[in-house]
Amino acid sequence: MTTGLEGVAAKARKETELVFTSLAHHVSRDLIKESLWHIPLNSAVGTDGSDVSTARETFDQWIEAMEASIHRQSYHAPAVRRVWIPKPGKDEKRPIGVPGVVDRALQRSVATVLNAIYEQDFLNCSFGGRPGKGAHNALATIDEIIVGSKISWVMEADLRNFFGSLDHGWLLRFVEHRVGDPRILSLIRKWLKAGVMEDGVYEESEVGTPQGGPISVLLSNLYLHYVLDLWFEKAVKPRIDGEGYLIRYMDDFIVCFQYKRDAERFAEALEKRLAKFSLTLEPSKTRLIEFGRFAERNAKAKGKKPDTLYFLGFTHYCTTSRNGRFRVGRKTEKNRLRRSLDNLRNRIREAMHLKVGEQIDRINRALRGHYNYYGMGGNYQSLAKVYYLAALYMKKALSRRSRKGKITWELFDKIRAKYPILRPVLKIPYTEFKNYAVL
Repeated sequence: MTTGLEGVAAKARKETELVFTSLAHHVSRDLIKESLWHIPLNSAVGTDGSDVSTARETFDQWIEAMEASIHRQSYHAPAVRRVWIPKPGKDEKRPIGVPGVVDRALQRSVATVLNAIYEQDFLNCSFGGRPGKGAHNALATIDEIIVGSKISWVMEADLRNFFGSLDHGWLLRFVEHRVGDPRILSLIRKWLKAGVMEDGVYEESEVGTPQGGPISVLLSNLYLHYVLDLWFEKAVKPRIDGEGYLIRYMDDFIVCFQYKRDAERFAEALEKRLAKFSLTLEPSKTRLIEFGRFAERNAKAKGKKPDTLYFLGFTHYCTTSRNGRFRVGRKTEKNRLRRSLDNLRNRIREAMHLKVGEQIDRINRALRGHYNYYGMGGNYQSLAKVYYLAALYMKKALSRRSRKGKITWELFDKIRAKYPILRPVLKIPYTEFKNYAVL
């Protein structure tokens, strides 16, 4: 953060109701250039077809006009290019908006400036799309709350078509609580109304913000900060009988309660609150479950299995440590595990005719990403499965291309000694998980 933005952050922290009327000068040429150089070279192009390399090479040619248009409030936000990506574990796809590279650099710069303000306002229950507050922080907070507090009921919730449902009027009102610079407000309006281009057909944007742009992440967090986070902190918690905690990661959130009656009252109030701001819950992903230190005991007394909680790609369950203390266990959620394995199969299939070292390098890149996210305490078995099945898929691929027939495990171990497949940190030895069934 630059010295100027540090001053903005300090002022926002000290004066919690201050409206900033002069911010556009912080969206400087240097900041835009820095934002552009943060965009990976292989990033997708927008509707203008310009790639990152071209934008960098021509920076001096377009930056002056961009700066002038910002201050004249005449900046033209190009339509975003809509692409569809598969949803984890489902046949349906999710729409993603891809802004142009130059526009993306400007969005990132404005988001950087606004983050200096809003990071002072956002609550500790909010994770995702924030500096230093990712999924692992949210998961650690779940452990801390459920293990260390009097929690017996958890509501897991998801918002239906959240990014496509944001009401522009409400969103701009929320922004104006802290931002009064007409140049910044003009940019935000232009981005909200930029529209979407798909297969050469333009579609206007009357509601929502395309998921994919840097500014969309900030605006969506801001929307739920006012609609959900502050409401829960200021209106809900003072009115419940027991303890209550909210943990939100973008538009996915769980709410923990001590008493079931508080959870049921909250569920009724939540639907009304969301409807006021044009939001609805996704019924298939919203439910109230008994979860906590007494959940397993109560479930067994009823002759049932204890409920499990699904959040951020993990299945969470109630268990105990070796010394008998209650803890929250977690493992990779089944659909996410299958998706990772399908990704490994595809990478191996696509690389079959490359040199062995190049094939292993591609596999290791996929494994590293999987381990980095799912490599959390207690999830070693799931990681072990992924490691073994990656090795098994690789062995089968080498057998198919071998002229001498099937590759034995002994020969494959020699190949792997020369070109190691990336291992996770495991609690159980290789000999124990070598016999796991193929998923």
